[in-house]
Amino acid sequence: MTAPTVPAPPLPPTATPEQLAKVRKVAKDFETSFLEVTLSQMFKDVSAGGFGGGQGEDMVKSFLTDAFARSISDRGGVGLSRQLTHELLKMQGLSEGAPA
Repeated sequence: MTAPTVPAPPLPPTATPEQLAKVRKVAKDFETSFLEVTLSQMFKDVSAGGFGGGQGEDMVKSFLTDAFARSISDRGGVGLSRQLTHELLKMQGLSEGAPA
């Protein structure tokens, strides 16, 4: 006696290129913000050495951590944006389609 076959659940509809682009941008922007906060915490007690500290140093650190975060994100990030893209599409009942 063979077990009855159960049909596979239908695949969710594939996101349009426009939807996918918007979701990827949101996910990348979120990862960049996450990296900026993480890096700013990492550098908060690091002194620029010999510059006297103060507001100027804090501003330079802010620009530096922003540049680092954008650079890391532009080079593929830490994987957060890929996972976030997948989850955001899933929440909308969509998929990315076939892997590229």
